[in-house]
Amino acid sequence: MPITRLEQMLEAVKSRPRRRLVAAYANDAHTIEAVHDAVERGIVEATLVGDEAVMRQVCADHGFDPARFTFVHEPVDTQAAARAVALVRSAGGQILMKGLVSTDKYMRAILHKEAGLMSPGAILSHVSVIQYPTYPKLIVCGDVAVLPYPDLKEKVAITNYVIGVAQALGIPKPKVALIAASEQVLPKVQATIDAAIIAKMAERGQIKGAFVDGPMALDVAVDGESAATKGIAGSVAGDADCLVFPNIDAGNVFYKTSSKLAGCELAAMVAGAQAPCILSSRGDSVLTKLYSITLAALTAK
Repeated sequence: MPITRLEQMLEAVKSRPRRRLVAAYANDAHTIEAVHDAVERGIVEATLVGDEAVMRQVCADHGFDPARFTFVHEPVDTQAAARAVALVRSAGGQILMKGLVSTDKYMRAILHKEAGLMSPGAILSHVSVIQYPTYPKLIVCGDVAVLPYPDLKEKVAITNYVIGVAQALGIPKPKVALIAASEQVLPKVQATIDAAIIAKMAERGQIKGAFVDGPMALDVAVDGESAATKGIAGSVAGDADCLVFPNIDAGNVFYKTSSKLAGCELAAMVAGAQAPCILSSRGDSVLTKLYSITLAALTAK
């Protein structure tokens, strides 16, 4: 059965082998609390890289058993990020997680040409899974945080990543909407042209494992009545599992509106590296971080 609520991931992952999570510069209580919860639930085993004295003090302050973690002492944030990446690169871990280190330093460690986690030609992209009170299933979407203005090749990669995550959530053939401001293919609106090309690529088997359609405005993608009113038919219209945004402006506004104004809970990860990378914000809740860990565990090889 497909996973339709984020909490269902917690049960689904129990049937999988435990993955080893490596947290980069895990000097903050939020990161350690979320990782501890994931360890206690049997989702992951955990290595915390950072200032060992600080991390052990966090454990003491919150009543966490430090024996539940493996500690790697590296008190400098950039070096902690590099050390965490090295552990994943050497198969000492299957999931990378951002701790208190800033996003730019974390991403720099992942993208390092010699010591990072990128295979030649790979494209890194952010994938979010959002739970809405008013939508009957989860929405998988990208990119809202990594690729600012993706070109056609990058949009194809984003499409494949959201398909892969949706399949990990138990949707055998997800429905992917390529979002633009209009359902019409407009020569002066590049997003509509790219969407039409990607939809045709999927129709011809160049993108597999999903129903893919676009260009499609957001209302048509998720609301059957709007799709019927506008005369848009097909497998995806009104029933999308996945949304591919034309740029970071559209995607990031959607993501933050969902979390801050619509009361949505979510999980997120970065795909395209040699292992799932959790790019949680320092302002994310412990629950969001737990769900993100669980999502990464579901998709990790």
